[in-house]
Amino acid sequence: MNIRSLTRGDGVVIGAAVLLFIASFFDLYSHDGIPDSYDLPSLWGSGPVVLGVVLAGIIGAALIVLARSRPQPLKVVGLDLGQFGVAFAVFAAWSALGNVFDPAGGADNVGNGSSGPDAGTGLILAFIATLILAAAAVATPLVPALQSSLIAAPRPAAPQPYGAQPPAGYGYPGAPQASFGGQPQPGGPQQPYAGQPGQPQAQQPQAQAQQPAGDFSPFWFAVPVARPLFAEDGSPTPVAELAPGTWYLAVEQRGPSLIAQTQDGRRGVLQDTSGIQRG
Repeated sequence: MNIRSLTRGDGVVIGAAVLLFIASFFDLYSHDGIPDSYDLPSLWGSGPVVLGVVLAGIIGAALIVLARSRPQPLKVVGLDLGQFGVAFAVFAAWSALGNVFDPAGGADNVGNGSSGPDAGTGLILAFIATLILAAAAVATPLVPALQSSLIAAPRPAAPQPYGAQPPAGYGYPGAPQASFGGQPQPGGPQQPYAGQPGQPQAQQPQAQAQQPAGDFSPFWFAVPVARPLFAEDGSPTPVAELAPGTWYLAVEQRGPSLIAQTQDGRRGVLQDTSGIQRG
């Protein structure tokens, strides 16, 4: 699970689920004139409310977050788990609305139709929470502001003082990296100059790394939202998914697309380069 792939919309979904869980411990009913010593049931005292509102909303939020945090879609009977989560969220909001209108479940219509209890604090809070949950689940794929990364990518390292060694490690823009063909990038350890008196002759490499066409220089970048990385042979099946909050290496440019390399060495074509953050 990669939490850096979660968006702001997913953050709203998580917050709404937490509010729903808290609301489940508040009163289900509210009735005028009832003694203060009378203990009213919480939402957990009603089976239809627990199943149709509380658990449906929490399960829906869990499925949405799980689906967004996975590099590859998880499917059940051909449907994405995220779609199941959205359906659960909408159903929970619909059920909460019905219970707010009729918290007694029709019991107040028996006989002469005596007035029954009103919706309690917990039921009203649950309706608000499920309404926010459903709205965020539906609107996240449609609203660009909700598609931004929930956890921003760390900024590239500041320039190091002369003589200082930058931190090492793949995925860090300030780290020294080997270029293609195994040759060190500029700024690495200096090799002795061939032919210099008093220095051993350095063996020249047989082949230098070829610079891509158009004077392209490899650079680090991060994506604003999760984006697929397609195979270089033009296959429509993604070979990987780039997640927000992680730095990737652009090694070549092909028209408007970039050839990117992941941390495990996989390469592919990033077709959508809009809004990327360069390191």
